[in-house]
Amino acid sequence: MSSGAGARARAEVRTAAHHAEANPVFETLARAGFVADGIVHVLIGVLAIVVAFGGDGETDQSGALLAIAGAPLGFVVLWLAALALAALGVWQILDGILVRRDSQPRKWGARLIEWAKAAVFFALAIFAAAVAVGARPDPDGSVQDASRGVLFVPGGPLVLGLVGVAIGAGGIGFAVIGLARRFVRLLDLPSGRAGTVVTVLAVVGYVAKGLALLTVGVLLVVAAIKVDPGDAGGLDAALDGLIALPLGPFVCGGIGVGLIAYGVFLALSARYRRL
Repeated sequence: MSSGAGARARAEVRTAAHHAEANPVFETLARAGFVADGIVHVLIGVLAIVVAFGGDGETDQSGALLAIAGAPLGFVVLWLAALALAALGVWQILDGILVRRDSQPRKWGARLIEWAKAAVFFALAIFAAAVAVGARPDPDGSVQDASRGVLFVPGGPLVLGLVGVAIGAGGIGFAVIGLARRFVRLLDLPSGRAGTVVTVLAVVGYVAKGLALLTVGVLLVVAAIKVDPGDAGGLDAALDGLIALPLGPFVCGGIGVGLIAYGVFLALSARYRRL
């Protein structure tokens, strides 16, 4: 393909992406995706608090989605959430393609970040749809099975350790975004007290989410060092590990409060996010 034809193809892709994002129905669905993601985080936070102080439950996406499924017409809510989350995933793909808010092409690193977000939203959409049709997923078991498959191949422990380091680094990145308030550039915040409340929710939420991801990353690194997939796990296993530490229930409860704050912030993002 010539350079001119390649340029025309890229221009056509950007034009199609612009037209898609200009569709008001699509934008509404994408904004609803933030609400759906927020509800999931609020429920995870509530479950974390319950478990921290002696209750029973799964403190991860599975537990949150199963809680929704158990509510009246929960399967309808799950299907709507799956649709909205998938729409938000498509939006993130388009956001990675388009040049937004400046006249310079985005660096590939920034594009990949947007597409990684899309992958997360697609995964959660599939998760919600699976629970809606009666599936009972086990994220911790899936992580352990995947870790087992990685650990017992040449170089597997190193690969799993690097994955754990990457997830932990992502958690640190979340905390930095919150403390540095980098999220503000993505929002049209209201003035006065309302804007302050949204900002505080975001800071607390980003830090809590970051700590949760860091704990998951540590579990994977420990599993890699010990070459034991039983030490690996998702968020539920990570919070269980925290509870076993001195003052662990209070730390786990604090993360739960922070995840609730993050969920409320995500729901408010449906109103204030620049799309």
